[in-house]
Amino acid sequence: MLDPTTTQSTHKADSSKKHTHPQQPNPIKAQLSRFGQYIKATAAPILASKFVQLLISAAVALHKLWKKRPKCPYTLYVVVMALIDAAAVTFIQWGMYSEPKYDDPNAVDNTTKILNSVNGQLTRFVTQMWLEEDKLNWLLNFLALGMVYLVLVFVINRFWVATAVFAITMSVYAVTNSIKIILRNEPILPSDLSFLSSGNGGEITSFIPKSSQALVDGTITMLIWLTVICLILQFVDGRRCVIPFHWWRPFRNVKTIIGNVTRIIAAAMSITLLCSFTWTLSIPGAWGYEWAKSWGDAPQLWNAEGDAANNGPIINFLRLTHPKIMDKPEGYSQETMEELAKKYSSEANQINGTRANNLTDNTVIMILSESFSDPTRVPGIALAEDPMPNIRALKETTTSGLMLSPGYGGGTANIEYQSLTGLDLALFDDSMQSMYQELVPHQKNPFSWNQIWNAEYDKTGSTAFHSYYKNMYLRDANYKKFGFNKFYTLDSKPAITHQDRTDNSPYVNDAASYQNIIDQLNTEEHPQFLQLATMQNHMPYDNWYLNNQFDQANVTENLNDYERGQINTYAKGVSLTDQATIDFLNQLDASATAYTSPNYFMEMAAEHMNAKVSPYLAFLTQARTDIPSFERLVLGAGGFTTDTSTTYLDRNGNTVKRKNLSKQAKNTLNDYELIQYDMTAGKGYLTGTDFFKMKQTTGSHSTNVHRVQHKSNTE
Repeated sequence: MLDPTTTQSTHKADSSKKHTHPQQPNPIKAQLSRFGQYIKATAAPILASKFVQLLISAAVALHKLWKKRPKCPYTLYVVVMALIDAAAVTFIQWGMYSEPKYDDPNAVDNTTKILNSVNGQLTRFVTQMWLEEDKLNWLLNFLALGMVYLVLVFVINRFWVATAVFAITMSVYAVTNSIKIILRNEPILPSDLSFLSSGNGGEITSFIPKSSQALVDGTITMLIWLTVICLILQFVDGRRCVIPFHWWRPFRNVKTIIGNVTRIIAAAMSITLLCSFTWTLSIPGAWGYEWAKSWGDAPQLWNAEGDAANNGPIINFLRLTHPKIMDKPEGYSQETMEELAKKYSSEANQINGTRANNLTDNTVIMILSESFSDPTRVPGIALAEDPMPNIRALKETTTSGLMLSPGYGGGTANIEYQSLTGLDLALFDDSMQSMYQELVPHQKNPFSWNQIWNAEYDKTGSTAFHSYYKNMYLRDANYKKFGFNKFYTLDSKPAITHQDRTDNSPYVNDAASYQNIIDQLNTEEHPQFLQLATMQNHMPYDNWYLNNQFDQANVTENLNDYERGQINTYAKGVSLTDQATIDFLNQLDASATAYTSPNYFMEMAAEHMNAKVSPYLAFLTQARTDIPSFERLVLGAGGFTTDTSTTYLDRNGNTVKRKNLSKQAKNTLNDYELIQYDMTAGKGYLTGTDFFKMKQTTGSHSTNVHRVQHKSNTE
């Protein structure tokens, strides 16, 4: 008899076997297995050969040797950095100079030729740190460029790669700077970088003159070799990183953590040092400014080329990188600016209700008469003959008065800027000393009065003239931003037409300058805005006028010969300007105002012409009523100094302290700060309103010509 349990188990087992399929062999694995056996069988004899064994042993030995390759010492890095940095500073400085040209080379001795040559000028710049105790400009540029080098080293953390990047960047900068000096007598500026960011970088090669092509080709060849060498050195240097750093598993051990933290701190400190120096280099009293000054830095804020040549292109570039414009006024916002726009739009409507003309119905000639003032107002100077009788008489018959000037003997373009924009130097930060150099190059669309005529007559609405060189105060680039159609100077193409000098003076006289304006008036049938900056009375005053009547008319006592000669030359220049001006006004076809400042000139012109105004001009009308004249005075000759103060005058020329201004005047001054901040350092909210738009009347244009002549010195 069968056991039921056993029978059941057997049945289950049989059932399980019934449903199990036999395992099939994997053809791919089988092929791989056969292929591996074939390779092993084939390679075995080869691997067993003495030659292959020797190669394998050599490879293993080389690998061990490679892992033990020496690390370049940090002292080598320091030496290489010093050499590359020194070469970069010297190369960049070399690009600032050009070989002089002599009218009669035979009349110049060889020593003078050598000293004035490119090599001579470069040698003097480098060696002056040993010859003159307070002229360490080469070393200052070396240290400044060293800050840039350090940032690259610690950020990239690969010394030889950072060296290649630094060398390439500085070489490109040096060559580009040299070419720009040749083409425009102007060094590379921070604002030029916008050319690259605007997508026009590809056009740079089209600007390379043939005379510079060899320099470009040679530099490219040198950089290729240098880059290859640096990459090889980076490959063979056992010190892979300057500071050990690990992205993956940064907290693996204490050594890794210390290395990572050290690298981050080094990069942060190098960036902070460079930024801090750059941010404070243009601010008098700040550490960067004072430190650079102690090394011989003497800013030339009227001439970028001169500043770069004497103080170094690197310092010039960094100086103009981040100037402080002005502090943000309390309450500044889009809503505030829109409210101000509405406020002064309402005032413009009230003013326009009493006026019948348009500004653009008239030709306005704005003349900056270089260094012109009344010598008879200077205390202690006694002249037996009036040097300016014609202008003095003219002042009695038209809008005229005394101008509060921010300085004397320099800073001409600051007055010009205020006249062209309606903005005032006093409201900028005290460190802002030259708007044409420190502010306008950074602005995309700065406002200026000539744009009103451009809007009416397109490109031919405004033209500018300067009887000197276009690179002074960066006028060439700035006038393009302002929208002047053409800018004529001694070195423009074409050059200014009339360039006559008087006697031995090196400067174009005012009569010739005025004649260029007369010629321009005849080139267009419609009204224009014409800007003229003269040069006749620019310092120095070196007795260059023949038959100077003021040699006898100057009856001042207690003067030495040099002082008397300077005064006589200046007085003669004023006399020549006086006669040329009245002749000019007569050719143009032929209410007194008390004290004012140059920011109000266009508002005064509109009032004189009974012309309708924009909200901006309406604001300036209110401002001139409440604050007749205010200016940040430069207390020293030359127009640029850190010793400044702001002065407020009433209509009679009496000084008023800011705290004693009326409540209305303080409110208007607050509006001025908001408006000026928005136009220069803020968000430009006003450009989205009608604040700058003129209220026009319909009708035909007249042919009236109005002059706005202002002076760069205090009367």
